Amino acid sequence: MLNNYKLDSNGVIKQIKINKISYDERYINNRYNTYNSGENMSFSRLGYLLGVLKDEKISSILDVGYGNGDFLKTASKYIEKCVGSDIPPMYPLPKHIKTVESIYDDNYDVICFFDSLEHFDDIYEIKNLNTKYVYISVPWCHNLSAEWFDNWKHRREDEHLWHFNLPSLTKFFASIGYELVGNSNIEDIIRTPYDENLPNILSAVFKKI
Repeated sequence: MLNNYKLDSNGVIKQIKINKISYDERYINNRYNTYNSGENMSFSRLGYLLGVLKDEKISSILDVGYGNGDFLKTASKYIEKCVGSDIPPMYPLPKHIKTVESIYDDNYDVICFFDSLEHFDDIYEIKNLNTKYVYISVPWCHNLSAEWFDNWKHRREDEHLWHFNLPSLTKFFASIGYELVGNSNIEDIIRTPYDENLPNILSAVFKKI
């Protein structure tokens, strides 16, 4: 394990000392419109969610860290209530898509974290969510060696504070009361992997126990 990182009780890699970056307009302009956005990604994400849940009706979604809103704009064509939450400054959304400051006040069928949970100061605070399902995508950290982890493109110190593989993500969610119902690396169709022999992005759907 590299200096300034440790494994927590669920096997999640955690950065210890943090000089957190500023999520300002410069960050937004560099990330939101160039990284992981667009209609193809949005439909891939929505299609996977609906496929995993099959015939279950989904009428409300909260997207935490919604970025430029592409997923919400796509989902709102098919799902009645779509809501976004992000840290200021937030991208403006169409009038029919509301934003909320707190992700804990209301109940939603699904709460999504696309490339956002790894930025949280404390991931364990999401145990207080009011939802039946959590749908998440995170960089897939295989951590094959200290050298691999040191050179891994998703190890962005002071930005990505937590790193997951499938076992650690599953154990983390079990510790806050959720069970795994489906996982994939479907986003790799669009997103460039660090190593072509390994999955790049871990997508998973969890159900509240």
